Amino acid sequence: MYESECTLPIGVFDSGIGGLTVLKALTEALPKESFLYLGDTARLPYGTKSAKSVTRYVLQTTALLKARGIKLLVIACNTATGVSLEALQEAYPELPVIGVIRPGAEAACRSSRNGRIGVIGTESTVNARGYEREILRIRPDAQVFAQACPLFVPLAEEGWCDGQIASLVAERYLGGLVRDTGIDTLVLGCTHFPVLADAIQDVVGPDVTLVDSARTTAEFVQDMLERRDICSTTKERCLTFLATDGARRFARVGGVFMHHPLDPADVEIVDL
Repeated sequence: MYESECTLPIGVFDSGIGGLTVLKALTEALPKESFLYLGDTARLPYGTKSAKSVTRYVLQTTALLKARGIKLLVIACNTATGVSLEALQEAYPELPVIGVIRPGAEAACRSSRNGRIGVIGTESTVNARGYEREILRIRPDAQVFAQACPLFVPLAEEGWCDGQIASLVAERYLGGLVRDTGIDTLVLGCTHFPVLADAIQDVVGPDVTLVDSARTTAEFVQDMLERRDICSTTKERCLTFLATDGARRFARVGGVFMHHPLDPADVEIVDL
C-alpha cells in the first residue's frame, strides 16, 4: 500500500514482466512520480489468448489498479493495447490511459529514412495490425512488414536474453526479414523484446534501427501529466510491485529488466 506522504501513483500493467522495460523508462523520465506496477504473471502470455479473454483480463486489472487510487494508466503491453484500448477507455472515460502502440509508431516514422518499417510482436499484436494502422496514419507512404515472434516472450521471461538459444531463435524469425523487405527500422512491438535487443540487432545488422516504444511512451505520459495538471510536486515517491503469481520468479527476472536487483518480499501477490 502507498503511504500517505507519497503522491498518487501512475498505474502500469503488463501480462508479465516485460512491461518493466516501460516502467524503467518512466522512472528515469519522471523522478518525482510514484508508480504501481502490476504483472499478470498467472495468465501470461496474453499474445496467444483471444481478444475477448485479453479484454476481460485488462478490465479486471484496471479495476484493481483504480481501486488503489491511480491517477493515470499506462498499458505496458502491446497485445493489450492493440485489442483492448478502446474498450478500456469506454469503461473508464474519466481515467487517462496511454498505450504503447502510438508512441512506438511515431518513433518508427521519425526514424525511418526509406519508409520501409518492420514490426515484430506476439501473434495477437501482429494480427491486430495496430502498428500498421498507426504508422500509415502518420506516414501514408510507408510500407509495413510484420513478423510474429512468439518464442521471444518466454525467452525474456526466463531471462535467456543472450547466448546461443536467443541467437538461434532470432535468426529463425528474422534472418530473411531485412534481405527480403529492405527495412531500415524495426519496431520491437512487445515490451519483452528490448532485453533481447542485442540478439535481434546481430541478426538484422547495424543499418537497421531498433525502436523501443518505452522512451517515447514516457514522453507521452509526461505530456499528459502536464496537460491535465496532475504532475507530482512531492519529493517522496513510492514504487510498488504487484503480481498475480510467483513473487520470487518476478523478482529474479524483473531484476534483469530493471537493471538492478528486486527483493521477492517487495512483490505483493494479488488475486484478480
